[in-house]
Amino acid sequence: MELIINGEKIRIPDDESTVAGLLQHFNLHHKVVIVELNDEILAKENQSETRLSNGDKVEIVHFVGGG
Repeated sequence: MELIINGEKIRIPDDESTVAGLLQHFNLHHKVVIVELNDEILAKENQSETRLSNGDKVEIVHFVGGG
């Protein structure tokens, strides 16, 4: 499946077809992230059930600590 992730076309395996699977694919599933799917912010509790489709636009923001 081909998605637009943070403005870049990226092909991911079809078995990563949920938002939670996508985050796991990028090893972000243990981090605090904000996910926007097709211009709408997705609630964390909906990530495991929200399915992705070819061509979806996903924005992923994660927090980095520092000083």
